[in-house]
Amino acid sequence: MKRLRLGIFSCAILAMGIGLASCGGDSYHQKEERYVFVTFNSTLPYWQEAEAGFQDAGKWLGVKAEFSGPEKFSPEEELAAFQKAVSEKPSGILLSASHKEMFKDAIDGAIGQGIPVICIDSDAPNSKRVLFIGTDNHRAGMESGKRMGDLLKGKGNVVIVSIPGQDNLDERVRGANEALKKFPGIKVAQTIDDKGDPRIANDQISALLGAKNAKEKIDGIICLEASGGPGAAEALHRLDQTGKIPIVAFDKDPETLDFVQQGAIAATIAQKPYVMSYYGLKFLDDLHHNAVHEFKEWNTAPAAPIPTFVDTGTAVVDKSNLAAFREALAAHPKPL
Repeated sequence: MKRLRLGIFSCAILAMGIGLASCGGDSYHQKEERYVFVTFNSTLPYWQEAEAGFQDAGKWLGVKAEFSGPEKFSPEEELAAFQKAVSEKPSGILLSASHKEMFKDAIDGAIGQGIPVICIDSDAPNSKRVLFIGTDNHRAGMESGKRMGDLLKGKGNVVIVSIPGQDNLDERVRGANEALKKFPGIKVAQTIDDKGDPRIANDQISALLGAKNAKEKIDGIICLEASGGPGAAEALHRLDQTGKIPIVAFDKDPETLDFVQQGAIAATIAQKPYVMSYYGLKFLDDLHHNAVHEFKEWNTAPAAPIPTFVDTGTAVVDKSNLAAFREALAAHPKPL
């Protein structure tokens, strides 16, 4: 009888221990655990949504999650922010590499120090980063090109707005051009570098369409990064051509969705930055704790112990599904 009572008492203590662990007494994570997310154009709604996913994952895991990077597109400033993060020896770093070649040595150096690095949104595939989480950018670019081909019914001149040298955007450009090859009547007249700034996109599109000596008429605009769509839409509005030249944009910033509702943007290819960063932090946490036991240590393993590419997918949003899409979106609080 005494044994039975002791067993019941032990089970009660064990249950209490489990309850305490689930309420914050988690010995798996240490108080000093800290993860850093480094990106560029940090004030864009796209990256604010990504930061919300990063912070939510941090709260769920009970670890510190910090967001850093320049407020405008600057690979040099982003590299400096990444190097600063590495020098502070965090438990892991999430990075959107604005220039794959520029970040290679810095990423390799972090990995050499035992700091796991995961790329999201924009990859550095020639580095030793452990994993890429984001959009299959080639496929997304093909979706953009196909949608424009259908809108123009296979004929016309198209302008592409992008940022050359950024791996994810170069893949989108490649995909868009590949898709447009299936429409022999469509020609890519020019590819514009808007440097991730809607004002530059606005100015360049305005100059292109407003030029009296323009050699070719522009029939469609494909924007392959978040700033280009609103910038191009503003340019068409200024020139009183809203809706006359179709725009296929990228991402689901509130301003972009507003332009879709107004008919200024025909469609946008929406990514999932919240999902990218949410799972990015969870993967970093697994690496830091060497949670997957196929190999002894993640940083000496002959192959990555976790998936090396996670495609978070896209959704094409136009007037036909905009209301339903907006209704389904969660209202993520803007990080402080």
